[in-house]
Amino acid sequence: MFPLQMSRLVVSIFPNAKALPLWAGAAQGLFAARQLDLVIHETGSSREQRGLLASGEIHIVQAAIDNALAMIKAGHDVVILMGGEGGMNDLIVQADIGSLKHLAGRTLAVDSPDTAYALLLRKVLAANGLEKDKGYQLQAIGNGSKRLRALLKDKTLAGTILNPPFSAEALLSGMRSLGRLDDLVGPYQAGGAFALRSFAEKSGAAVEAYIQGYVASLDWLRNPQNADACERLLQEKLSISSEVARATYLQLCDPVSGFAPQARLNWTGIRAMLDVRAATEGRDAQIEATGAYVDESYYQRALADMARTNSNTRSAETSERS
Repeated sequence: MFPLQMSRLVVSIFPNAKALPLWAGAAQGLFAARQLDLVIHETGSSREQRGLLASGEIHIVQAAIDNALAMIKAGHDVVILMGGEGGMNDLIVQADIGSLKHLAGRTLAVDSPDTAYALLLRKVLAANGLEKDKGYQLQAIGNGSKRLRALLKDKTLAGTILNPPFSAEALLSGMRSLGRLDDLVGPYQAGGAFALRSFAEKSGAAVEAYIQGYVASLDWLRNPQNADACERLLQEKLSISSEVARATYLQLCDPVSGFAPQARLNWTGIRAMLDVRAATEGRDAQIEATGAYVDESYYQRALADMARTNSNTRSAETSERS
């Protein structure tokens, strides 16, 4: 059951290609159809995002869920609601970097040094004998757009983790990839949705409506008939060329490495996320107890309701044809 009146819901995203389900869902009315007045907040950094969620200025974050763990460690009661994707990340480096070993003594750009993809980067480098602050330095720059601009402007920045469309733009500019993070570290639960527990408990109907809208958006954008519309939307929102938009759309819809079907959580990827955090930040019993902060009940109710609605619609259509 959804609220009878429109519910205002502020969802924070990074302004990159992985925001496409929200942009497309808003444009197609898929959230409004579920009585949601969706406000999309585009963040400049995960630090800003976490602060706004903690203050209640935003309601849901759709980004790397490792940030939820950082908030939990900082004393906030946060719940992870659903998955999204495995990151779609490449380790992008300047043209003069031939291998991971060549990053020794260099500075790399990150969003925030203590969460998400920075931790993955640290794990990859540690596996190649490079330890933070000894073998290399990290510089906090901000989101993917800011990191790409920084690397283009300052060649002393050796590399960074980038996802589409910034990874495609970097390669077209002459930079190179040392590999996809899925290949370098294995399956990883990257993007997902999380919120303060107090908000989720108070606004469960809106949370479930959001999950339904997001899943419906994924289904819509994966439909090949909507490819052109998706590519135009990527061009409009990200100011990229048609070639970059096409390559980005194909990456987003890749059945193996793109968006997760129905935004399901990948529990193998969650385990990998915890292992990465443990290897870089140390083991934490609070973080290991996933049952305390992963709550899939909203997701399960939302999808069950979608299945019932779709079944009833098909039955009605069959009756009309009879």
